[in-house]
Amino acid sequence: MCIVTFNPTSVPLVNTFLLLLSGASITYTHHSLVSGDFNKTAFGFIETLIYAFAFTALQVSEYINAPFSISDGIYGSIFYMITGLHGTHVIIGSIFIFVCFIRFLKSHFSREHHIGFEAAVWYWHFVDAVWLFVYIFLYVWSRNII
Repeated sequence: MCIVTFNPTSVPLVNTFLLLLSGASITYTHHSLVSGDFNKTAFGFIETLIYAFAFTALQVSEYINAPFSISDGIYGSIFYMITGLHGTHVIIGSIFIFVCFIRFLKSHFSREHHIGFEAAVWYWHFVDAVWLFVYIFLYVWSRNII
């Protein structure tokens, strides 16, 4: 049985750019908070959450339109397990960032004291880094071996 995989230069590449942009925007948000520019901090939070939501929406769309299922051999199983696990972490990270945004709006963070937000930033960068491996192995590399 031959499995038709996703074109790595279509939706998966867009998702890669979205997560890289979200990593840049969360860093921008952190630097804005540290510098005391609270308008830019709020903008950065919103921008990051938009990128995260867009990534999740595109991933769901990819699941709906996938030409294979979880029961289609090892590739289907591994694809859905890894992307599902990563997607779960994206959703958790999005909630983490959203909670930090609400806390920011309630003035729970200052330029010097924002350890909860720093934890969210580190978590988000981890999610970004993991996606690069997911993209390379599940979309780019596996396309040549299936």
